[in-house]
Amino acid sequence: MTQFNGAALWASLPLPALLIGPTGLILDVNPPAETFLNASSKSLVGQPLLDRLSIDAPMEDALARVHAHESPLFIAEADVTTGERAPVQCALQMAPLQDSAGCVLLLISPREIAERLGRSMQVTSAAKSAIGMAEMLAHEIKNPLAGISGAAQLLAMGLGPEDLELTDLIVEETRRIVKLLEQVEQFGNLRPPARRAVNIHDALDRARRSALVGFGVHMSIVEDYDPSLPATFADNDQLMQVFLNLLKNASEAAGSKGGTIRLHTFYDHSLRRRRKDGSGSTLPLQVEIIDDGPGIPPGIATDVFEPFVSGRENGTGLGLALVSKIISDHEGWISVDSAPGRTVFRISLPLAPRGLPEESH
Repeated sequence: MTQFNGAALWASLPLPALLIGPTGLILDVNPPAETFLNASSKSLVGQPLLDRLSIDAPMEDALARVHAHESPLFIAEADVTTGERAPVQCALQMAPLQDSAGCVLLLISPREIAERLGRSMQVTSAAKSAIGMAEMLAHEIKNPLAGISGAAQLLAMGLGPEDLELTDLIVEETRRIVKLLEQVEQFGNLRPPARRAVNIHDALDRARRSALVGFGVHMSIVEDYDPSLPATFADNDQLMQVFLNLLKNASEAAGSKGGTIRLHTFYDHSLRRRRKDGSGSTLPLQVEIIDDGPGIPPGIATDVFEPFVSGRENGTGLGLALVSKIISDHEGWISVDSAPGRTVFRISLPLAPRGLPEESH
């Protein structure tokens, strides 16, 4: 008969789990709880639970009931936050620990994961439905625009300064529309990504350097990397395009006053996604792009990955839809948590197959 190792079982629990002592102090946390709380076990043990977690539920009463009745308690919905990010709606399970008087096991089940999966599937469907329209628009509109721009430039050769302002406006606006259509064409690209073993940090560094000499010159971009991360399975150029787009969004949201963007990478072995053929795949490589800007307008927060949804006055609404399409093509997930002062775009990616050499730049 297989002998169970208590420490291994504790570490293998897929949900954040905390062991709470009789006085409300944290006695132990498992690895998913460290990730959820964004803190190490060493820094958490011995701390009061309610000092480290803000829970929109009567936790003191709930713990008292578990102690008094020595029976489990379930809270279906509660907003939970560490104070460093937007609240996450969770289900909470509490149970007295056998043979440990006064100790309670607390399991936190974030709804974020299920919501991310559902949102990813919805966005993929929306992206595909927009592709046909995108290709038609690009093909039918681009050629006439070139003729309009050329005609305006010819007219400008025989006009005075006052009329030149009008022809310049025609040329400028046609160029702007052509740029939009180029994005539309890119969005309608159905070719699969040329995936290789890619070092995530190389792609992030290329995007960071490009941002700092261009649209992000007014920003501070901080690296917070886990250097031990293995390679992902991705198209290097497309991955860099994703990072550049997210960096550009954060830079534009900050405005001229600037701000800070943190590039955070880490490993989370609890995330899995089921493919259409029924097989499962893990998405352990996590990239977070975190900014301290004003946040996403509440009215579009749940739809930012949909085509033609934008929070900027002159935005096309295709940038984040393209990002979502690329990540979906890579069998990954993307999600966003946003509140004023802290917006987090989180990308979850698969590992590269073993033995595949890394692509170098």
